[in-house]
Amino acid sequence: MNLKSQVEWALHCAAVLAGLPEGRYLSTKALAEFHGLPKEYLSKALQGLSQAKLVDTTLGPSGGYRLARPASDITFLDIVEAVEGKGRTFVCNNIRANNPCRPAGFCDDKPCGIARIMWQADEAWRRTLADAKLSDLVAGLAKDVPADIMAASRDWVLERAG
Repeated sequence: MNLKSQVEWALHCAAVLAGLPEGRYLSTKALAEFHGLPKEYLSKALQGLSQAKLVDTTLGPSGGYRLARPASDITFLDIVEAVEGKGRTFVCNNIRANNPCRPAGFCDDKPCGIARIMWQADEAWRRTLADAKLSDLVAGLAKDVPADIMAASRDWVLERAG
């Protein structure tokens, strides 16, 4: 499975937005600059988060994005589905029906074994993402990233937050 790069971008942006003080917003330009991403492409990922009601937006010179609810109420699955959609990652096209040795209609009343296994894997993947909260990521970053880098990053973001 290969997710769009916008999924990674959206997850990183949501982590940054989780650290904003109440009432502050961060622009697409600042988020793009912070992550070294093209603003135009990042906008699409952020629009997905907005349409899914994961972020609030405001216009104007101090406008931008902020989380619409606490990071503890947002899962990785919420963010992935906001960018990728809610459809299954595996689509069965029933190519088994093309087998020249297979009688017509054989096993057509149930999905093939490959589809069943792939759909189980998809469900397990989605359960894992549904169990991973944005707040867990933020707490983990405090352990993984040195305090001086965290402080410099926070200061950089706050200087640009409206």
